[in-house]
Amino acid sequence: MIGLLGLLASNWWLLALRGLFAVLFALAAFFWPEMTLTVLVLLFGAYAMVDGVAALFGAFNGAAGGRRWPLLLEALVGIGAGIAALVWPNITALVLLYLIAFQAMATGLFQVLAAIRLREEIHGEWLLGLAGVASMLFGLLMVAFPGAGAVAVVWTIGAYALVFGVLLLAVAFRLRGLRDRITPAAGMSMPGGTRSA
Repeated sequence: MIGLLGLLASNWWLLALRGLFAVLFALAAFFWPEMTLTVLVLLFGAYAMVDGVAALFGAFNGAAGGRRWPLLLEALVGIGAGIAALVWPNITALVLLYLIAFQAMATGLFQVLAAIRLREEIHGEWLLGLAGVASMLFGLLMVAFPGAGAVAVVWTIGAYALVFGVLLLAVAFRLRGLRDRITPAAGMSMPGGTRSA
């Protein structure tokens, strides 16, 4: 049975992919703040779908039993939010705000839970926990102050996505460094079905 640390280390590239898409989403928000609400909804929908599918792949790529459910729930929330945004691109700004806030809070909660489980296996799990806390705080702020102007909302979403993406990239590359120390001993399968040397 593969431990949570081994699962994350062998799939470090999924966290990196999620971080990269978050950063790209942030850059689009910063450099195109006057984008229409429909474009923002579609961009968020695409980002949430990619994030959810990556988490889903991670949940079924080596996780077992109780180790699978946090990633699976995170994946379902992301995919559900993405589908909602893509199916209803003409939703109001307030509905979009709550959709993003809910997805951020749920994702943050699952990442904090993963960080708590990792603290027994590695030092430095605080990066994942910090990403989760930032995500939950962002969601709470969006719900607490929903009346901000459209440009302010875009910039806020962009700032959150940038911080979240950079933290996920940092966690991913830290896990990549741990992978070679963990996987040979465990004999884990690497992406693509090959075993580590």
